[in-house]
Amino acid sequence: MSEATLVCANHPDRRTGLRCNRCGKPICSGCAVRTPVGYRCPECVRQQQKVFETARPWDLPVAFIVAALGVGVATWLLAFLGFWGFLLAPVVGSGLGEAVRWSVRRRRSRRLPAVAAAGGVVGMLPGLLPPLAVGGLALVQGAGAQGLQALFGALFPLIYGVLLVSAIYYRLRGIRV
Repeated sequence: MSEATLVCANHPDRRTGLRCNRCGKPICSGCAVRTPVGYRCPECVRQQQKVFETARPWDLPVAFIVAALGVGVATWLLAFLGFWGFLLAPVVGSGLGEAVRWSVRRRRSRRLPAVAAAGGVVGMLPGLLPPLAVGGLALVQGAGAQGLQALFGALFPLIYGVLLVSAIYYRLRGIRV
């Protein structure tokens, strides 16, 4: 077989002239992953990424709990600031992201941002449930204005929580907020 008639190792029906620069396996343009040092096959990229997974098994539950507690307290405290809490929430969320990183001793995991965000969503729920329950009950009983007012009362904590959780997620993904 000549160099011009190589076929992809993952897709035998595709011809290619490209090889992985690490293992030399022939790969098609659909399989090739561009890296700073050239094109690599998905297996070599996956193997290289395992080096960056340093999290211990208990780091994910710790991140979940720290984020849940932090967002719960921050949502409650930001409610006292009213509109100004919207401006402060991303800053507080970035701080909570750093608190999560500190709590897991700066170990890395691909799932860490999503787990911390899920913890943040769980931490946000206690602040949302009372206004939603009161608003729903008032709407069912026919007190429309009171019900809408109670539901509107859940809007600020919801927005604070979304801002906090998104800042935590993106901070842990490595994006500076």
